[in-house]
Amino acid sequence: MRNRYFSSDPAQNSAAVALYDSVADLPLICPHGHVDPRLFADSNYAYGSPVDLLIIPDHYIFRMLYSQGISLDELGIPILPPSKSPPNELRGDLNTVTAMDHREIWRKVCAKWHLFRATPTGIWLRDELAEVFDIQLKINSRNADAIYDALEERLSRAEFRPRALFERFNIEALATTDAATDALEHHRAIRDSGWGGRVIPTFRPDAVVNIAGAGWRANIELLSDVSGVDIRDFATFIRALEDRRAFFKSMGATATDQAALSAYTESLTASEAEAIFARALKGEASAKDAARFTGHMLIEMARMSSEDGLVMQMHIGSYRNHNPAVFARFGPDMGADIPIRSEFTKNLKGLLDRFGLHPTLTLVLFNLDETTYSRELAPLAGHYPILRLGPPWWFFDSWLGMTRFLDAVVETAGIYNLAGFNDDTRAYPSIPTRHDVWRRVCADWLAGQLARGFIDEEDAFEMIRALAYDLAKQTYRLDD
Repeated sequence: MRNRYFSSDPAQNSAAVALYDSVADLPLICPHGHVDPRLFADSNYAYGSPVDLLIIPDHYIFRMLYSQGISLDELGIPILPPSKSPPNELRGDLNTVTAMDHREIWRKVCAKWHLFRATPTGIWLRDELAEVFDIQLKINSRNADAIYDALEERLSRAEFRPRALFERFNIEALATTDAATDALEHHRAIRDSGWGGRVIPTFRPDAVVNIAGAGWRANIELLSDVSGVDIRDFATFIRALEDRRAFFKSMGATATDQAALSAYTESLTASEAEAIFARALKGEASAKDAARFTGHMLIEMARMSSEDGLVMQMHIGSYRNHNPAVFARFGPDMGADIPIRSEFTKNLKGLLDRFGLHPTLTLVLFNLDETTYSRELAPLAGHYPILRLGPPWWFFDSWLGMTRFLDAVVETAGIYNLAGFNDDTRAYPSIPTRHDVWRRVCADWLAGQLARGFIDEEDAFEMIRALAYDLAKQTYRLDD
């Protein structure tokens, strides 16, 4: 339906439809996400089963099922091999897990699909089945096999290969998220193939910056190998990072991305940074060392972005791997990341004091604490030239989350201090659905502003285009 999800008020509904129609067919700008670049490196890439494509990569789905007592083992989520498991007695007996029948997993998911009623996950999968795969059946036990069979048939066709869908989705640019140590061989294969789709990397340094992280020392050794810089102190560490950023930029990257528990920033002296790094290399860094080092490295990343032009992204406020049993058995990013309270006004001041007025730096802020939207983030972005606000993220990537975001920030920051939309997904077929929800939210919200007389019709049509397309393209410097 053209007017699905819009207000039932006739005037607002009519205006929302007109606004939505004006942007519904615009290309998709996807400047931040986690789609695996391997999908596009091979023109004949095969997804595997419907479960491989739609269930196993999607923590939005399996975290809900886990909350209702369904183990991740039952859903076919791969466990860590012994060599990669964290040193934790909760890891369990790796030999008890056998290959799962994916049709049975699909049946189990469909039998519990009522858990997703009124959730964005329920909307995304329902709409992508209907609009991407032309499967109109309701997700439930009765239809489970018919949906599975239809998906298997669709996935066998050439027109559903990743590159074909990229073109059908009308994606203008798609950025992946890649470790600082990644050789980007799949991006190189995409470039060398001659295919015209624009798939670019994003530089993510978390694994080499977080000195308290599991495997940090091994990641430093890998960074040395791929950069060709013998990392023996803080100065060579910085040089290796700068080398990798230059490589990513040569491969088309326009942005970096860094996650941190807190937005705390602090400029360490050269001797302080060196001392903490030396302790980390010896395995002697404290929790306080790690917090100070992360705060310093956020400023260092801003400094590097001010020099090389890569847009800086910060994702703040997720307590990662909250469930130690899941982390020990399955690793990170398994649905056990929980929001915490955040603070920006004081914590970000160290970075803003140095770079807040920089003429070419762009810093996009993402946060999981909604209480900061109107209290801190909108006032900060409404003042400092470098700041842009990323769209509602993760738990708030929903109709109500997006609406609350617009209500909270636009009065203070306007829309032109926002970064537009990004889908932030691993679930490739859901990309057009996620963008469609954002465009519908913006159309309905602007229609409400129009009905109340805050903006006129000319304003509304210019604003919907900016929110749907222009802001993301401009913020992430994708005009080049």
